Amino acid sequence: MTGGPAIQALPGATSATETSAIETRGLSKRFGRQMAVDSIDLSVPRGSVFGFLGPNGCGKTTTIRMLLGLASATNGSITLLGQDIPARLRDVLPGVGALVEGPAFYPFLSGAANLHRLDTADRHAPSATRRQRIHEALDRVGLSHAAGKKVKAYSLGMKQRLGIANALLAPRELLILDEPTNGLDPQGTREVRSLVRSLAAGGTTVFVSSHLLAEVEQICTHAAVMSAGRIVAQGTLSDLRRAGHVQLKVITPDVGAAQGVLARLGLEPAVGRQDGADGQVTAEFPVDAVSPEEIAAALVGGGVRLRGFLVEGSTLEERFVALTGEGFEVEQ
Repeated sequence: MTGGPAIQALPGATSATETSAIETRGLSKRFGRQMAVDSIDLSVPRGSVFGFLGPNGCGKTTTIRMLLGLASATNGSITLLGQDIPARLRDVLPGVGALVEGPAFYPFLSGAANLHRLDTADRHAPSATRRQRIHEALDRVGLSHAAGKKVKAYSLGMKQRLGIANALLAPRELLILDEPTNGLDPQGTREVRSLVRSLAAGGTTVFVSSHLLAEVEQICTHAAVMSAGRIVAQGTLSDLRRAGHVQLKVITPDVGAAQGVLARLGLEPAVGRQDGADGQVTAEFPVDAVSPEEIAAALVGGGVRLRGFLVEGSTLEERFVALTGEGFEVEQ
């Protein structure tokens, strides 16, 4: 893949490996002629709840599979918890919990029995503490009451939480969750969100892949936006919002004078509807170009009589649509 939107460097993004839980440089994955992931530079600060955003099919899951050593990269480098991947994968993975492409369990075994089998298969897991760790993991995700129930009787939300419990059977520095609320009802979604918040409060870095905007806005501190295999922006949520444009609307009988003042400020005013003696002048400009206070002062100083003055910033949804050209799901 060539061309495409350039990544927008934002003040909140960090690239220092020592402060990053995940760091990639030029990471790419090609399937035949298709470039599924195209030279991405990703920085996930330690201790953050990081939203990995993008429409379905944009390359998020492929990226996660490379981070975890489940797929090999065509080009580029990966650093996970300060260690090179895949060279140091065996050293790193004990500190990483993951839920990728939905949990898979034996339906006729109980939740506790499933976790017992999975923990037994982990060569790093100490058998002496297995029972206690399973109990604590189930308690942490709110499934203690269903520990003895067969998984076939679990709701989808309970299965998702059991998958997270599996990821938490050992202490983790980093938790990677691929679409953790996908297909959940509102109650299940709230439960998973609450769990993510509690994990982050305990110092775990949580990397959440999602196409659901509401999920990211409620739980994440940082985010990266992926579109067609490329990262087009990343930083803190506030940085992502500030990187957009604002819309100015001025209601005044002095339309010509208002246009002149705005033009002198470097804006490109347009005349909107006329309402009796008053007219509407609008302008769109980058957030950091000029402050609303400066605009209002300049208009008044220029003899413009203000009947209305409104400045509206871009919403997070508008920013993502502008960056990807596609809508995001905002309701669940």
